[in-house]
Amino acid sequence: MKAAYYEQIGNAKDVLKIGEIDVPELGANEVLIKVHASGINPSDVKQRSGWGGLTIRHPRVIPHNDGAGVIEAVGKDVSPSRIGERVWIYEATLPRPFGTAAEYAVVSSEKAVLLPDNTEFVAGACLGVPAMTAHNCVFKDGAVTGKTILVTGGAGAVGNYAVQLAKWGGANVIATVSSAEKAELAKTAGADYTVNYKTENVATRIKEMTKGEGVDRVIEVDFASNLETNLKALKRNGAIATYASDSDITPQIPFYSLVYKNLTVHYVLVYVMDKAAHQKAAADITTCLQAGVLRHVIAESYGLDEIVKAHEMQESGRAIGNLVLVVSH
Repeated sequence: MKAAYYEQIGNAKDVLKIGEIDVPELGANEVLIKVHASGINPSDVKQRSGWGGLTIRHPRVIPHNDGAGVIEAVGKDVSPSRIGERVWIYEATLPRPFGTAAEYAVVSSEKAVLLPDNTEFVAGACLGVPAMTAHNCVFKDGAVTGKTILVTGGAGAVGNYAVQLAKWGGANVIATVSSAEKAELAKTAGADYTVNYKTENVATRIKEMTKGEGVDRVIEVDFASNLETNLKALKRNGAIATYASDSDITPQIPFYSLVYKNLTVHYVLVYVMDKAAHQKAAADITTCLQAGVLRHVIAESYGLDEIVKAHEMQESGRAIGNLVLVVSH
Protein backbone atom coordinates (compact mmCIF):
# COMPACT_ATOMS: atom_id res chain seq x y z
CA MET A 1 0.00 0.00 0.00
CA LYS A 2 1.04 3.62 -0.45
CA ALA A 3 1.77 5.35 2.83
CA ALA A 4 3.49 8.31 4.42
CA TYR A 5 5.92 7.43 7.20
CA TYR A 6 8.96 8.52 9.19
CA GLU A 7 11.80 6.56 10.76
CA GLN A 8 13.28 9.31 12.93
CA ILE A 9 11.96 12.46 14.54
CA GLY A 10 12.66 15.83 13.00
CA ASN A 11 11.30 18.51 10.67
CA ALA A 12 8.54 17.38 8.32
CA LYS A 13 10.55 18.04 5.15
CA ASP A 14 13.50 16.09 6.53
CA VAL A 15 11.87 12.93 7.86
CA LEU A 16 8.52 12.34 6.16
CA LYS A 17 8.64 9.89 3.25
CA ILE A 18 6.13 8.43 0.79
CA GLY A 19 6.49 4.82 -0.27
CA GLU A 20 5.03 1.35 -0.68
CA ILE A 21 4.85 -0.75 2.48
CA ASP A 22 2.97 -3.85 3.56
CA VAL A 23 -0.61 -3.60 4.77
CA PRO A 24 -0.66 -4.12 8.56
CA GLU A 25 -1.62 -7.62 9.67
CA LEU A 26 -5.25 -8.06 10.73
CA GLY A 27 -5.82 -9.30 14.28
CA ALA A 28 -8.76 -11.22 15.73
CA ASN A 29 -10.75 -8.24 17.01
CA GLU A 30 -9.63 -5.79 14.35
CA VAL A 31 -10.91 -4.34 11.10
CA LEU A 32 -9.10 -3.42 7.88
CA ILE A 33 -10.19 -0.03 6.57
CA LYS A 34 -9.62 1.48 3.16
CA VAL A 35 -8.78 5.02 4.20
CA HIS A 36 -10.50 7.85 2.35
CA ALA A 37 -9.40 10.73 4.59
CA SER A 38 -6.79 11.21 7.31
CA GLY A 39 -7.05 13.90 9.98
CA ILE A 40 -4.01 15.88 11.18
CA ASN A 41 -3.83 17.03 14.79
CA PRO A 42 -1.26 18.99 16.80
CA SER A 43 -0.32 15.81 18.68
CA ASP A 44 0.59 14.12 15.37
CA VAL A 45 3.08 16.79 14.39
CA LYS A 46 4.42 17.10 17.94
CA GLN A 47 5.15 13.38 17.99
CA ARG A 48 6.90 13.53 14.61
CA SER A 49 8.98 16.57 15.58
CA GLY A 50 9.99 15.36 19.05
CA TRP A 51 8.22 18.27 20.77
CA GLY A 52 8.83 18.49 24.52
CA GLY A 53 11.30 15.60 24.47
CA LEU A 54 9.04 13.06 22.75
CA THR A 55 10.96 10.16 21.21
CA ILE A 56 10.23 7.68 18.46
CA ARG A 57 9.35 4.27 19.89
CA HIS A 58 9.19 2.20 16.71
CA PRO A 59 11.48 1.71 13.69
CA ARG A 60 8.81 3.13 11.38
CA VAL A 61 5.73 5.25 12.12
CA ILE A 62 2.78 5.99 9.85
CA PRO A 63 1.36 9.19 11.38
CA HIS A 64 -2.17 10.35 12.21
CA ASN A 65 -4.64 8.86 14.65
CA ASP A 66 -7.85 10.10 13.05
CA GLY A 67 -9.39 9.07 9.77
CA ALA A 68 -12.43 7.81 7.91
CA GLY A 69 -13.06 5.14 5.32
CA VAL A 70 -14.75 1.83 4.58
CA ILE A 71 -14.22 -1.53 6.27
CA GLU A 72 -12.89 -4.06 3.74
CA ALA A 73 -12.10 -7.03 6.00
CA VAL A 74 -12.63 -8.12 9.61
CA GLY A 75 -10.84 -10.33 12.11
CA LYS A 76 -12.32 -13.63 13.26
CA ASP A 77 -13.96 -12.09 16.33
CA VAL A 78 -15.72 -9.33 14.39
CA SER A 79 -19.08 -9.78 12.65
CA PRO A 80 -18.70 -10.03 8.85
CA SER A 81 -21.73 -7.72 8.64
CA ARG A 82 -19.33 -4.82 9.29
CA ILE A 83 -17.69 -5.29 5.88
CA GLY A 84 -18.67 -2.36 3.69
CA GLU A 85 -19.50 -0.12 6.66
CA ARG A 86 -18.52 3.54 6.50
CA VAL A 87 -16.58 4.43 9.66
CA TRP A 88 -14.65 7.15 11.44
CA ILE A 89 -11.45 6.11 13.20
CA TYR A 90 -9.79 7.19 16.41
CA GLU A 91 -6.44 6.32 18.03
CA ALA A 92 -5.14 4.43 14.98
CA THR A 93 -1.52 4.59 16.21
CA LEU A 94 -2.38 3.02 19.57
CA PRO A 95 -1.00 0.48 20.26
CA ARG A 96 0.62 -0.14 16.85
CA PRO A 97 2.50 2.65 15.04
CA PHE A 98 0.49 2.48 11.82
CA GLY A 99 -1.83 5.45 11.48
CA THR A 100 -4.21 6.70 8.82
CA ALA A 101 -1.75 8.47 6.48
CA ALA A 102 -1.91 5.43 4.24
CA GLU A 103 -4.25 3.67 1.83
CA TYR A 104 -5.17 1.14 4.53
CA ALA A 105 -5.32 1.12 8.31
CA VAL A 106 -5.99 -1.62 10.85
CA VAL A 107 -7.64 -0.72 14.17
CA SER A 108 -9.58 -2.53 16.87
CA SER A 109 -13.24 -2.87 15.95
CA GLU A 110 -14.42 -0.48 18.68
CA LYS A 111 -12.18 2.29 17.31
CA ALA A 112 -13.97 2.15 13.96
CA VAL A 113 -17.27 3.94 14.62
CA LEU A 114 -20.24 4.01 12.25
CA LEU A 115 -20.12 7.11 10.02
CA PRO A 116 -23.64 8.16 8.99
CA ASP A 117 -24.33 8.54 5.30
CA ASN A 118 -24.98 12.26 5.76
CA THR A 119 -21.36 12.85 6.82
CA GLU A 120 -18.51 13.05 4.31
CA PHE A 121 -15.25 11.20 4.89
CA VAL A 122 -13.27 14.45 5.27
CA ALA A 123 -15.59 15.41 8.13
CA GLY A 124 -15.31 11.95 9.68
CA ALA A 125 -11.53 12.36 9.73
CA CYS A 126 -11.92 15.35 12.09
CA LEU A 127 -13.77 13.60 14.89
CA GLY A 128 -11.31 11.46 16.85
CA VAL A 129 -9.03 13.90 18.66
CA PRO A 130 -10.92 17.23 18.33
CA ALA A 131 -14.50 16.12 18.90
CA MET A 132 -13.73 13.47 21.53
CA THR A 133 -11.52 15.91 23.44
CA ALA A 134 -14.26 18.53 23.25
CA HIS A 135 -16.89 16.06 24.44
CA ASN A 136 -14.88 14.96 27.46
CA CYS A 137 -14.09 18.56 28.42
CA VAL A 138 -17.71 19.69 28.12
CA PHE A 139 -19.31 16.78 29.98
CA LYS A 140 -16.51 15.95 32.43
CA ASP A 141 -18.65 17.11 35.35
CA GLY A 142 -21.96 15.85 34.02
CA ALA A 143 -24.86 17.51 32.22
CA VAL A 144 -24.52 21.13 31.16
CA THR A 145 -28.20 22.03 30.79
CA GLY A 146 -28.64 25.60 32.00
CA LYS A 147 -24.94 26.02 32.75
CA THR A 148 -22.82 28.87 31.39
CA ILE A 149 -19.74 27.56 29.63
CA LEU A 150 -16.70 29.56 28.53
CA VAL A 151 -14.86 28.04 25.56
CA THR A 152 -11.48 29.63 24.90
CA GLY A 153 -10.44 29.51 21.26
CA GLY A 154 -13.98 28.97 20.01
CA ALA A 155 -12.89 28.83 16.37
CA GLY A 156 -10.21 26.19 16.89
CA ALA A 157 -10.59 22.50 16.04
CA VAL A 158 -11.42 21.44 19.62
CA GLY A 159 -13.03 24.71 20.63
CA ASN A 160 -15.50 24.78 17.77
CA TYR A 161 -16.74 21.28 18.56
CA ALA A 162 -16.88 22.23 22.26
CA VAL A 163 -19.17 25.15 21.45
CA GLN A 164 -21.44 22.89 19.40
CA LEU A 165 -21.56 20.07 21.94
CA ALA A 166 -22.19 22.45 24.83
CA LYS A 167 -25.11 24.02 22.94
CA TRP A 168 -26.41 20.54 22.06
CA GLY A 169 -26.26 19.78 25.78
CA GLY A 170 -28.36 22.84 26.63
CA ALA A 171 -25.69 25.26 27.87
CA ASN A 172 -25.24 28.98 27.39
CA VAL A 173 -21.90 29.47 25.66
CA ILE A 174 -19.36 32.29 25.62
CA ALA A 175 -16.41 31.85 23.26
CA THR A 176 -13.16 33.78 23.08
CA VAL A 177 -11.71 34.55 19.67
CA SER A 178 -8.95 36.69 18.17
CA SER A 179 -10.61 38.11 15.05
CA ALA A 180 -13.95 38.94 13.44
CA GLU A 181 -13.60 35.93 11.13
CA LYS A 182 -13.17 33.60 14.10
CA ALA A 183 -16.08 35.26 15.90
CA GLU A 184 -18.32 34.37 12.96
CA LEU A 185 -17.17 30.73 13.12
CA ALA A 186 -17.90 30.57 16.83
CA LYS A 187 -21.32 32.18 16.39
CA THR A 188 -22.15 29.81 13.55
CA ALA A 189 -21.24 26.95 15.89
CA GLY A 190 -23.83 28.30 18.34
CA ALA A 191 -21.95 30.59 20.71
CA ASP A 192 -24.34 33.00 22.44
CA TYR A 193 -21.56 35.56 22.93
CA THR A 194 -18.03 36.04 21.67
CA VAL A 195 -15.20 38.06 23.20
CA ASN A 196 -12.14 39.18 21.25
CA TYR A 197 -9.34 38.57 23.75
CA LYS A 198 -6.97 40.78 21.78
CA THR A 199 -9.13 43.89 22.00
CA GLU A 200 -11.37 43.32 25.03
CA ASN A 201 -10.88 42.51 28.70
CA VAL A 202 -12.26 38.98 28.82
CA ALA A 203 -13.01 38.82 32.55
CA THR A 204 -14.78 42.19 32.50
CA ARG A 205 -16.86 41.30 29.46
CA ILE A 206 -17.86 37.96 30.97
CA LYS A 207 -19.02 39.67 34.16
CA GLU A 208 -21.14 42.01 32.01
CA MET A 209 -22.58 39.17 29.96
CA THR A 210 -23.46 37.10 33.03
CA LYS A 211 -24.75 40.03 35.12
CA GLY A 212 -21.85 39.61 37.51
CA GLU A 213 -22.33 35.90 38.13
CA GLY A 214 -19.50 34.46 36.03
CA VAL A 215 -19.33 31.08 34.32
CA ASP A 216 -19.80 27.55 35.63
CA ARG A 217 -17.13 25.84 33.55
CA VAL A 218 -14.24 26.67 31.25
CA ILE A 219 -13.02 24.60 28.29
CA GLU A 220 -9.40 25.73 28.05
CA VAL A 221 -6.96 25.68 25.12
CA ASP A 222 -4.03 27.31 26.95
CA PHE A 223 -4.10 26.71 30.69
CA ALA A 224 -1.11 28.87 31.65
CA SER A 225 -1.96 31.83 29.47
CA ASN A 226 -5.58 32.13 30.57
CA LEU A 227 -5.51 30.98 34.19
CA GLU A 228 -5.60 34.48 35.70
CA THR A 229 -8.60 35.43 33.57
CA ASN A 230 -10.38 32.16 34.35
CA LEU A 231 -9.93 32.66 38.08
CA LYS A 232 -11.79 35.95 37.73
CA ALA A 233 -14.47 34.60 35.39
CA LEU A 234 -15.42 31.40 37.23
CA LYS A 235 -18.11 31.07 39.85
CA ARG A 236 -17.39 29.35 43.13
CA ASN A 237 -17.36 25.55 42.76
CA GLY A 238 -16.65 25.94 39.06
CA ALA A 239 -14.34 23.84 36.91
CA ILE A 240 -11.68 24.15 34.24
CA ALA A 241 -11.21 21.34 31.73
CA THR A 242 -7.94 21.98 29.91
CA TYR A 243 -6.33 20.05 27.08
CA ALA A 244 -3.23 22.16 26.37
CA SER A 245 -0.80 24.68 27.84
CA ASP A 246 1.56 25.42 24.98
CA SER A 247 2.48 28.90 26.18
CA ASP A 248 4.06 27.38 29.30
CA ILE A 249 4.36 23.60 29.60
CA THR A 250 5.28 23.81 33.31
CA PRO A 251 2.89 26.42 34.69
CA GLN A 252 2.89 27.38 38.35
CA ILE A 253 -0.42 26.86 40.15
CA PRO A 254 -1.80 29.67 42.39
CA PHE A 255 -3.06 27.12 44.88
CA TYR A 256 -5.06 29.31 47.22
CA SER A 257 -6.68 31.26 44.41
CA LEU A 258 -8.14 27.94 43.28
CA VAL A 259 -8.95 26.85 46.82
CA TYR A 260 -10.80 30.03 47.78
CA LYS A 261 -13.32 29.36 45.00
CA ASN A 262 -13.25 25.58 45.51
CA LEU A 263 -12.39 25.14 41.84
CA THR A 264 -11.72 21.87 40.06
CA VAL A 265 -9.15 21.51 37.28
CA HIS A 266 -9.37 18.58 34.87
CA TYR A 267 -6.38 17.76 32.67
CA VAL A 268 -7.74 16.09 29.54
CA LEU A 269 -5.70 13.92 27.18
CA VAL A 270 -7.86 12.03 24.72
CA TYR A 271 -5.38 9.17 24.34
CA VAL A 272 -5.62 8.17 28.00
CA MET A 273 -9.33 8.77 28.57
CA ASP A 274 -10.89 5.63 30.01
CA LYS A 275 -12.97 3.26 27.89
CA ALA A 276 -16.27 4.56 29.23
CA ALA A 277 -15.36 8.14 28.28
CA HIS A 278 -14.42 7.06 24.76
CA GLN A 279 -17.62 5.08 24.36
CA LYS A 280 -19.79 7.93 25.64
CA ALA A 281 -18.06 10.41 23.36
CA ALA A 282 -18.40 8.12 20.33
CA ALA A 283 -22.09 7.53 21.06
CA ASP A 284 -22.96 11.21 21.51
CA ILE A 285 -20.91 12.33 18.51
CA THR A 286 -22.62 9.73 16.32
CA THR A 287 -26.03 10.84 17.61
CA CYS A 288 -25.17 14.43 16.69
CA LEU A 289 -23.97 13.37 13.25
CA GLN A 290 -27.15 11.40 12.58
CA ALA A 291 -29.21 14.40 13.65
CA GLY A 292 -27.17 16.71 11.42
CA VAL A 293 -26.33 19.08 14.26
CA LEU A 294 -22.51 19.04 13.96
CA ARG A 295 -20.71 21.39 11.58
CA HIS A 296 -17.14 20.63 10.55
CA VAL A 297 -14.67 23.41 9.84
CA ILE A 298 -12.17 22.14 7.27
CA ALA A 299 -9.39 24.69 6.95
CA GLU A 300 -7.62 22.93 4.07
CA SER A 301 -7.35 19.49 2.49
CA TYR A 302 -4.29 17.97 0.85
CA GLY A 303 -3.31 14.87 -1.07
CA LEU A 304 -1.22 12.15 0.61
CA ASP A 305 1.81 13.32 -1.37
CA GLU A 306 1.40 16.79 0.18
CA ILE A 307 1.78 15.60 3.77
CA VAL A 308 4.90 17.72 4.37
CA LYS A 309 3.02 20.86 3.34
CA ALA A 310 0.09 19.82 5.56
CA HIS A 311 2.30 19.22 8.60
CA GLU A 312 4.02 22.57 8.11
CA MET A 313 0.63 24.29 7.94
CA GLN A 314 -0.44 22.58 11.19
CA GLU A 315 2.74 23.76 12.89
CA SER A 316 2.38 27.31 11.56
CA GLY A 317 -0.75 27.96 13.58
CA ARG A 318 -2.34 29.71 10.60
CA ALA A 319 -5.02 27.11 9.93
CA ILE A 320 -8.49 27.97 11.22
CA GLY A 321 -10.15 24.61 11.69
CA ASN A 322 -9.12 21.08 10.77
CA LEU A 323 -6.51 19.91 8.28
CA VAL A 324 -7.19 16.72 6.34
CA LEU A 325 -5.39 14.49 3.85
CA VAL A 326 -7.62 13.08 1.11
CA VAL A 327 -6.11 9.63 0.62
CA SER A 328 -8.60 8.18 -1.88
CA HIS A 329 -11.95 9.12 -3.42
